[in-house]
Amino acid sequence: MATRIRLARGGSKKRPFYRIVAADVRAPRDGRFIEKLGTYNPLLPKDSAERVTLDAERIQHWLDHGAVATDRVARFLDAAGIQKREARNNPNKAKPGQKAQERIEEKAQKEEDAKQAAVDAAEAEAAAKAEAEAAPAEEEAPAEEAAVEETPTEEATDEKAAE
Repeated sequence: MATRIRLARGGSKKRPFYRIVAADVRAPRDGRFIEKLGTYNPLLPKDSAERVTLDAERIQHWLDHGAVATDRVARFLDAAGIQKREARNNPNKAKPGQKAQERIEEKAQKEEDAKQAAVDAAEAEAAAKAEAEAAPAEEEAPAEEAAVEETPTEEATDEKAAE
């Protein structure tokens, strides 16, 4: 017979109260149990002495006879110094779900697109500025040529007037 030390829920709706019991693994959660080993009242403050009460001697008896404590009861036993509980490591627990990952990727893509658009706009502005600086230089050169052309025309007009 496989025995487990676990919580059996009691109390009314929205007012939980648990018995710590030794029970057959096939028995229902709140059903038949072999022996009551303590209580747990989650409504009491964490520093209250009555929050968790344990019969350490009987719990040790059941552990010696092969009973396995559930994770929550193992936490209580570790806090009481009855049984050492190894810390569990679930690296996937902190990872966001698939939809959240998709939203993060979508947001990153939008930010990247916005940065690229800003870079493109800056490059376009720089190119326009370079063209604007180059264009006045080109416009000034034809104006000088026009001035050079006008000067001989005036001289030609003066020459015609002198004749």
